[in-house]
Amino acid sequence: MQRLPLQAVLFDMDGTLVDTERLWWEAVEEVAGRALTEADQPMVLGRPVEHTAAWLSAATGAPAADLADTLHRAFADRVRAGIVPRPGALDLLDALAREGVPAALVTASPRAVADNVLELLGPGRFAVTVTADDTEHTKPAPDPYLAACRALAADPARCVAVEDTRAGVASAEAAGCTVLAVPSLAPIAAAPGRTVLDSLEGVAPERLRAMLPGELRVLSWNLWLGGAEVDDHRAKQLKVVLDTGADVVGLQETGGTAARELAEALGWHHHTAGRNLGVISRHPITDHLGDPEVGFYGAAGVRIRVDGAHEVDVWTAHLHCAPYGPYEAAFDGLPPAELVAHEEVRLAQMRDTLQRIARSAGPTPVVLTGDFNTPSHLDWPDVAWPVTKAAEEAGLRDSYREAHPDPAADPGHTWSPLHPEHEDGSGRPEPQDRIDYVLHNGRGLTVLDSRTVVSGTPRAWPDVAGNDWPSDHAAVLTTFALRRTE
Repeated sequence: MQRLPLQAVLFDMDGTLVDTERLWWEAVEEVAGRALTEADQPMVLGRPVEHTAAWLSAATGAPAADLADTLHRAFADRVRAGIVPRPGALDLLDALAREGVPAALVTASPRAVADNVLELLGPGRFAVTVTADDTEHTKPAPDPYLAACRALAADPARCVAVEDTRAGVASAEAAGCTVLAVPSLAPIAAAPGRTVLDSLEGVAPERLRAMLPGELRVLSWNLWLGGAEVDDHRAKQLKVVLDTGADVVGLQETGGTAARELAEALGWHHHTAGRNLGVISRHPITDHLGDPEVGFYGAAGVRIRVDGAHEVDVWTAHLHCAPYGPYEAAFDGLPPAELVAHEEVRLAQMRDTLQRIARSAGPTPVVLTGDFNTPSHLDWPDVAWPVTKAAEEAGLRDSYREAHPDPAADPGHTWSPLHPEHEDGSGRPEPQDRIDYVLHNGRGLTVLDSRTVVSGTPRAWPDVAGNDWPSDHAAVLTTFALRRTE
């Protein structure tokens, strides 16, 4: 499995790069007038000065603003008296600089304290510095890490955050970063997307790259009667799969043989269900899901094993084509209530699909591809299209709309690149709509990108035999970051 590239490394400061967590602990003890205990850690470690001051104010009755000033002075005095870089911290920063990987400092300390520490570390080591003064909310909110990523023009999914406290880990993970935790005072448990080490000693950039999630590209594609309407269709289908870089493809209208023939030509794995559905995958298929004898309409799936470590269930669905809601809306003028009522057949097919997915998935990440032959409720403000609503209510997310939230700006039409006019010869414009999908359940899956795919500029029906694009649907390609879920 190809891993995402390492775009940046985002470092916490106190307790991670420099041994200041103990100094902060001692400063709070001085101001509190007592020894702190383990029970106090959540209010002290990884928290901004104002948070700890408010906590002390509630306990002592002293004004929070005065306590914050006193905490600032007590901590700054200790920092000026001498701080020591944490083991391995400077070596890792130097190694990142040699490889051209930018580093950011992301701290819950105020700017004045951060500047003192930067004098020791060298401000030129960091492309960006984000302090408690720079965002409305600081750790454990995701704001500081998101601000650093924006400043670096980096995708959080392609960044590693290095932290030493639970609050810092929560902040980085909420922002979507992979986390390397190096606890200073309080223990931190390992978790999906998180690595815990005792020290930064010996940590090299390559170790951070290996922590990043893998990339999984999923293509949903209706082949249009197996592709038979277009000359040399199998070679053109293969070119599309290779050009998109897809790892797994959910197919509809396979003509019974397309999944096997494509997989054999690619050296991939495949599953064929009935005479219409199939899945091909560059990763091994470890299980077949659903009814292998499914009819022309319905759903089938596979479980794939990615990189020997991740399992993902990938389903493909084809729902009944009639009655077709956009025709009833555009040509017949049916109101929303009647459009919704006419979705009963497809809704029943979707509910059956969702039940089959739920029975087999367990904790496994799930991707559902398909030609649903119905628009999305996310695209039509006046029609609550029930098929996509049922999928959403079952916990499945629409990857295209995650990547492109505004349907007016990015309609994502998949029907139809071949039909600018209705094929009855009336000259009526063909309703263009988004009826092909890549949905997912979010377990270990983060959408990095989603787009529609059409090769070249297809000629309109019926002059289609020479088209480079061998289908009457646009395909949908979604790129996921794939993390371990166990």
